[in-house]
Amino acid sequence: MDKGKAATLTVEAHAKINLALDVLGKRSDGYHQVEMIMQTVSLSDTVTLTEIPGEIKVTASDVRLPCNSDNLAYRAAALLRDTLHIDNGVAIHLKKRIPIAAGLAGGSSNAAAVLKGLNQLWQLSLSTEQLMELGAKLGSDVPFCISGGTMRAYGRGGLLEALPVMPKAFVVLAKPFVGVSTAWVYRNYRTELVKQHPDIPAMITCLGQGDYDGIASRLCNVLESVTIPAYPAVAQIKRLMTGYGAASLMSGSGPTVFGLVSSRKQAEQIATMLRNEVKAQVFVAETVTKVGEENGEALIADKTR
Repeated sequence: MDKGKAATLTVEAHAKINLALDVLGKRSDGYHQVEMIMQTVSLSDTVTLTEIPGEIKVTASDVRLPCNSDNLAYRAAALLRDTLHIDNGVAIHLKKRIPIAAGLAGGSSNAAAVLKGLNQLWQLSLSTEQLMELGAKLGSDVPFCISGGTMRAYGRGGLLEALPVMPKAFVVLAKPFVGVSTAWVYRNYRTELVKQHPDIPAMITCLGQGDYDGIASRLCNVLESVTIPAYPAVAQIKRLMTGYGAASLMSGSGPTVFGLVSSRKQAEQIATMLRNEVKAQVFVAETVTKVGEENGEALIADKTR
């Protein structure tokens, strides 16, 4: 780096999907006890960190995104500074590709990218476990976004167990132009309205066997019982994806629906058909392994309750 030039680091912040999501009950702290299998996908934001004197500044390519202290990326930098008594400042720029409030962990992934990037930029030498512990203070999806890959999450969603890597799959993501409040979905969740709960042990067995068909046939999210009846656009996208031959599921509390297929050609065909049929943001991505493995770059992955 040239002398006098500000130190800059760029980190890719990846989205996540839920292959399975179950709600096991309500905790004494008011949060819900959940069990999930989460998977990193290649759709990502680019987070650029540049050292500046003293303060934290956030800018974003999407003008709808708040760039003040409510932004999770800002809060991540502030948490690191306050916890470790650091005086350095940072300018954070978020090049957004992951849709906002989509159930894809965009905000959490940005926060995770900031923690990981500043750990390197500021030469803090924090371990992944220490970063995940800090991330849990920001939201329940952040620890997963720091680790990435294929993981079982339980508790509030921040307790994680590494699982066998998912076989390579292509992912069609479609977010209709509606907003869904995660808090509203959980508040209106009624277990008696759920027709099917995920078989998570069977899903884990399929992951261990590299059984793509077994995984695809076991996709299940109990929160669909709340979101789909209330949002016809979500129901329509899922119905179309299934009709096009994808194994489809709503991610998180919605409204994004994803479809799994085994070839990029089929994924691109489905994406084209969806763009002609529905008003939605549509993307083609693929599953991604853990950080430092074949995809190499820092993986990160939104809004947590």
